[in-house]
Amino acid sequence: MERPPLIPPELFPRERTEIAPGAVHVPDWLGPDRQRALLAACRVWARPPAGLRTVRTPGGGTMTARQVCLGLHWYPYGYARTAVDGDGAPVKPMPTLLAELAREAVAAAGAGGAAGWAGEGMPGEGTAAERTAAERAGGAGAAEAAWVAEPYDIALINFYDGDARMGMHRDAEERSTAPVVSLSLGDSCVFRFGNTVSRGRPYRDVELRSGDLFVFGGPARRAYHAVPKVLPGTGPPALGLTGRLNITLRVGGLG
Repeated sequence: MERPPLIPPELFPRERTEIAPGAVHVPDWLGPDRQRALLAACRVWARPPAGLRTVRTPGGGTMTARQVCLGLHWYPYGYARTAVDGDGAPVKPMPTLLAELAREAVAAAGAGGAAGWAGEGMPGEGTAAERTAAERAGGAGAAEAAWVAEPYDIALINFYDGDARMGMHRDAEERSTAPVVSLSLGDSCVFRFGNTVSRGRPYRDVELRSGDLFVFGGPARRAYHAVPKVLPGTGPPALGLTGRLNITLRVGGLG
């Protein structure tokens, strides 16, 4: 049985919103029990080996958000099967529950299925299978069908304390054009969603709260985005998390 809400209902409930073409915010998508279960799993995944680490940039700096990877290990700027910038251990496998959760999330954000998430607006990108399918069919629909068959195989779990943030960047190391799925737990944050051309304007700031879902694909798949601010103390007390966890799910298409 579903437990009582982690936060009281609002006078005016937040609604599903298209932030940009291909980018959708679904508030309160994860219920209280699913949030608790996901947090418990993240705590297990974050333990060594190949556990939570501080990411160091090529320029010698460090990211203020700490990270653990599942499926494949992300480092600036590529993927590996071991924690090459951590303890060197083999990365933990992508959990089936996260791969299935990603598919469920894409369907929920898509309002009618996966249509509209195809790689429209990104010519020349995607896996060879996607490009071949699109060429045979002569349209985006076949490219969409190709990535739908691909499993979500990468999870990046970022932990933000009250002072952490993340600068404008885009998820560009994957070959697949499948949508990126982002789930939030704990403290709220300001999430800045920009454009595909530059780190500057136009962009839009969205408040992401615990349980919120954000999906971006199609023409928004390579958009720049950032977390300029975390709002300490705003997480639901019943969750038992100080800080913010962001779980980002991707299809690598890397073979």
